[in-house]
Order: sequence, then C-alpha cells, then structure tokens
Amino acid sequence: MTATVFRWMVREEWRLHSDLFGGGRFGAFPVAIAALTGLATWLLGATGTDAETVAGGLVALVAFFGLQVGTIGLVGRDALRDVLGDVTLLVFSARTLPLSFRRLLATFLVKDVCYYAALVLTPAVAGYGVVAVLEGGSVAGVALLWVAVVAAFAFGASLSLTLIAVAGRAKTALPAVLAVGTVAVLAGGLDPVAYTPYALYADPGPATLLRGLIPTALLAVVGVLLFDPSPDGGGGGSRLFDGLFTAVDDPLARRSLLAVARSSGSVSKVAFSMGVLVVVTALLLRQVTLATGIEPHSGIAFGTLLGLGAFTTYSWVTQFDEPREYLRFPVAYGRVFRSLRRAYLALSLSTGVAYLAAASVWFPVERLAVGVLVLPGVAVYVFGVTAFVTGLSPNELLFDTPLFLAFGAALAALAIPLLVAALAVTVAPTWVPVGSVALATVAGAVGLWLTRRAGPRWDRRLRGA
Repeated sequence: MTATVFRWMVREEWRLHSDLFGGGRFGAFPVAIAALTGLATWLLGATGTDAETVAGGLVALVAFFGLQVGTIGLVGRDALRDVLGDVTLLVFSARTLPLSFRRLLATFLVKDVCYYAALVLTPAVAGYGVVAVLEGGSVAGVALLWVAVVAAFAFGASLSLTLIAVAGRAKTALPAVLAVGTVAVLAGGLDPVAYTPYALYADPGPATLLRGLIPTALLAVVGVLLFDPSPDGGGGGSRLFDGLFTAVDDPLARRSLLAVARSSGSVSKVAFSMGVLVVVTALLLRQVTLATGIEPHSGIAFGTLLGLGAFTTYSWVTQFDEPREYLRFPVAYGRVFRSLRRAYLALSLSTGVAYLAAASVWFPVERLAVGVLVLPGVAVYVFGVTAFVTGLSPNELLFDTPLFLAFGAALAALAIPLLVAALAVTVAPTWVPVGSVALATVAGAVGLWLTRRAGPRWDRRLRGA
C-alpha cells in the first residue's frame, strides 16, 4: 500500500507541476537547470573561484532549497490552497485512506527527495559536472557530489519539517530549541557543518558518512513524529500583528499584510525563510574563507542574498490574490502593485535589517552597515522583476521554463557582480563597497521603473484576454 501511495504521490506532483507551470514546456525545466548551473560554474571559474568552492556552494544552496520546499509545502498550505483550489493532496488524506498521517508524511518526504532529485538536483549536478570534468575534475568526484547534494536536500527538508513541528507544539518550544542548539555549538566548540551531508563530500570516509547522514535521518524521524497537521487557527502572534497591520492607511497594503498575518504560520514564515538564508549565507562565508583564505565582504553578501531571498516574501503577500479579481474593482493594476510593494518592503526590509543587526554579534558592524545600504536596492529590484515577469502569480509561473530563464537571467545580472564584489573586496577595500552600494541603488531604480511598467502590462493582458 505504501509503495502504491508513493507512486501516486509522484504522479500527483508531476501532474500539478506540468498543469500549473506551462504544460509540455515544463519538461524542459531540467535542461534549463543544467544549462544555468553549468554557466554559473564556468563564470565563477573565470573569476578565480575553484571548483571545490563552487561545489560547496551548490550543496549549501540545495540545502536551502530543501528548507524552502518544506516551508512552502507545510507552512504555506494556504498558498497551495489558493493556487490549486479546493483540493486535498494525498499527504493530507489520512481520513479517507487506510494509512496513518505519519506514514503518509514519511512517504511524502521520501517522494519529495526522489522527485526533486530527478527534476532539479541531478540536472544541477550534471551542469556542474560537465564544466568540472572539462577542467580536470574526476567523474567519481561528481558522483560523490550528487550523493551529497541529494542528502543535503533531504537534510534541508527534514530540518524544515522538524522546526515547523516543534514550533507547532508550543509557542516557546522553537526559541528554546534554537537557544539550546546555539549554546551547545558555541560552548562546545562544535562545527555544525561537520554534521551535515557536506562533510561527506569534503572528507569522504566511513566516519563522515555516518556523521553526515545520521543527523538527517534523526531530523526526519523527529519531524514525522511531532508534526501536527491541524491548522494553527491563528495565535497570539497573529493577533499582535492584526492590531499593527490594521492601522496601515493603504487599504490594499493592509489587505496583503493581514493576509500574511492570518494565514498558516503568520509572519513567522517570512522570518523563518529569511532566517534560513542568513544561516546559509553565514556558512557559505565561513567555507569560502576556509577554502580560499580570503574573507568575503559580509555586508555585501548578506545584503545581496537577503534581497534576493525576499522573493519568498513576494509569494507570501500575493498568496491570496487572484489576478482577475481586481477587474471587478475600480482600481488600476498600477495601484495594486504599488500597495503590494509597500507590504512587501514592510515585511522583507524589517526582517532583513533585524537579521543584519543580529549578525553583528559575529561579523564586523561596519561591513554589515554596507549590507543595510545594499539590501533595499536589491529587494526593490527583485520586486520589480517579479511583478513585471509574473504579475500576481509568482508561484504558478516561475516553473514555466521560458519565464524561469528570463527571471533567472534578470536576477543573475545583479547578483553575479555583487557576489563577485563580495569575494574581490580585497582588490579595492574602499571602492568595492561604494561601487556595490551604487550598483544596488541603480538596481532599485530599475526595480521602481519595472513596477511602474508592470501595472499597464498586466492591465492590458488581463483585460484583453
């Protein structure tokens, strides 16, 4: 029975994606992933970044991807319901199937790992592998990276599931667990990366095999046992933000903010998704320093990646928007996007600046101050690109291969020079940060221009269709 449900879940996932994200064009998505990964590997190699560092970054990004998949799939159930309509996924069908919810959830987790391994992870490693082998790397090394990447996705998804499950048990449980973990790492001098799948790739052997995979298995088991599928129904946190957001004078921005506050996970899902990005960025900075001996500019790196990660906030603030519903109201789409931008910036910038302030415990304050200046420009640029390319349906369209390529190219045009600047800050320690802030400011202006263009563009499309 479990094997049958697993096959049904794979088929369900494929049908959902192929139906929502461009029909037959969705089949080209893995090819696009391989091409983008290969191009990024080649470009980073051209800047002097060695293949091992690129591989480490790939493992970290995949772990972040796993965390995001778990967050959207479990915390963002309202968003899924809005996209899919009134349907029940197999994972939430325990009432009608002769299987317990825990068995369904465990099967769902295994299905996610297998499905995304085939759709995203294998093409990504293939794109990297072609460039790495052409530059002298070994096929065995690429195969080992594939194992580490798949395990990293499982680690991210399992960690996400466990954190959400712990948070759902009691309001103070998650902060308590995070505090205990932080104290254990700092006081015990533990290296958290040594207990992730990256350890298996960095130093292959029986010991790192166990140390890299056992925590992932434990997280998956704990998450499945503790996760409560019942809706949270809004808690004290949502009531607190209800009062705060109700005072916003822009009615459309107020609607978006209240929709986030009253949905599953409330505003904590914004903090969670950006918090994960902060942790991944900190680990990447650490690994780059260890691998190359060069200390990247933490402010440019944090500001850039937090701004790029604000895309998830765009998804949250549009999660209940149905693009055509505004056709019934006396409001232009230009006004809708301006209000959405206010809600988006209120959530993403306040959260991002709070994380930059927290990061000052470990990173130089003067460098993080640069991040405070870089973050707004990048966030406004991401909003403008997303609004222009996807309108009010970011989740439905971004797996459409042509749109994904256009979106990825637009973000890469800003992200690559900023990240290279973060790595090359030693070349000109004064002018590189100044240039980065200037570039982010220009990008913010482009984002404002794209947002103004997005209103008339979607007005014409939706009213003319």
